[in-house]
Amino acid sequence: MSDVRDAGVQDRAAVAAMLGRAFANDPAMSYVFPDPQDRARRLPKLFAVLFDGDADGMRLVSGPADAATLWRAPGKASTPLTAMIAQALPLIGALGTAIPRGLRISGAIDAHFPVEPFWYLHVAGVDPSQQGRGLGGKVIRAGLARADASGAPTYLETATESNLGLYGALGFQLIGDWQVPRGGPRFWSMRRPVGG
Repeated sequence: MSDVRDAGVQDRAAVAAMLGRAFANDPAMSYVFPDPQDRARRLPKLFAVLFDGDADGMRLVSGPADAATLWRAPGKASTPLTAMIAQALPLIGALGTAIPRGLRISGAIDAHFPVEPFWYLHVAGVDPSQQGRGLGGKVIRAGLARADASGAPTYLETATESNLGLYGALGFQLIGDWQVPRGGPRFWSMRRPVGG
């Protein structure tokens, strides 16, 4: 894991662009931005906002942003109202008319968080040109090692059913599945105990 490092401000644009490509066909992002061209244009902006919002957790990157994870620290999984207000203009710029769908997904995600303190694997992505090389697992394992050292379990949700095998191999256990209201995508919630 020697090439996995903390992502800094200098990595913001590259990480946001890579995550935009990685999530181009994600069911949740396809729901938020139904038009593929609009999605391609807006996703890097959205991931730049998320990158900024996760500065207090862990932002890990492999190589020149071939893979990245954004983590939120225990007790900070939900975005507080003050942070949402501070990010309002960038979020409006990123989401545009998709704000209601974005808020619907965000609200559903928050409603399914565990009650215990946990590290939240908020975002994990690998550049499509680099997938299949183990980079995603490597950058996730680096975050899991830090989470284990803190003594807190980890949690994630995914709207991509094919991700369940990867996360299962990393020690995550399926704890539920649920649907975003009003025609939104299905999500799977997974938890990993300390040392998983």
